[in-house]
Amino acid sequence: MTRVLSALVLLPVLIGVVWLLPPEGTLVLALVVAVLAFSEYRNLARALGITVPGGIGGVAVAVACYEMWWADQPADFLMHGTAEPHGNIVYLVLLAALIVVGAVSVGRGRPAPGALADAAATLFAPLYIGLPLGALAAVRDGWGRDGRLALLLLAVVIIVSDSAQYYTGRAFGRRPLSPQISPKKTVEGAIGGVVFATLAMALGGRYVFWAPVWVLALAGAAISLLGIVGDLFESLLKRSAGIKDSSNLIPGHGGVLDRIDSWLFAAPVYYVFVRMFAA
Repeated sequence: MTRVLSALVLLPVLIGVVWLLPPEGTLVLALVVAVLAFSEYRNLARALGITVPGGIGGVAVAVACYEMWWADQPADFLMHGTAEPHGNIVYLVLLAALIVVGAVSVGRGRPAPGALADAAATLFAPLYIGLPLGALAAVRDGWGRDGRLALLLLAVVIIVSDSAQYYTGRAFGRRPLSPQISPKKTVEGAIGGVVFATLAMALGGRYVFWAPVWVLALAGAAISLLGIVGDLFESLLKRSAGIKDSSNLIPGHGGVLDRIDSWLFAAPVYYVFVRMFAA
């Protein structure tokens, strides 16, 4: 019941921000989620004996998220003589983070067995959290179409996939999908999730994109499969760290990272898909 009540609160917030507020509202929501998810990511890293600096990593995550959104905003016509999007300089954010992380590691002045793990985990944070959430905020802008529908369609496909995995797995699940990482997930549940997500995208996508049905079906299958991988990846991190949930922030659901793990892996391919078929 707690899980259902939390969902009944979170879903209206997501729908309200995406549908009622301007695109900047979705960006703010993405930044808030990114900061909360990064905090939980740091705790996972700490449980693994890895140090992720909060200041450097947090700024890198937030700036990467913002830049992914900003790159697709129209440049000012009066100043630049064009309405083309700004250039994507996310690579500069990542290069700057690389230099800062390396300099801080050297500044500690002592060799340590975990130096590489600390640096790698810090640089992984903007890739894992910042860029996907920024891509979702960019999808909201729509590139000439109503991005609200595109973003909410992704939510529907992921929810359908997750629900179908759960109920199909309970009804027909026999073979474990990845017993060492997530013992409750089954091959049958995963197949059910992919099938129903494919149908949801094929049916709902016709009202949002101009792509043929078979392309929509492939996109739905890819979103579901990547969502499953994202879920398992976060479960891998938690099991490696010996913890059950990334936090207790959301009653019945665990932490923010637990709720967006599927989105983080599905977002990059959906971002590319929307850019190709939204116009």
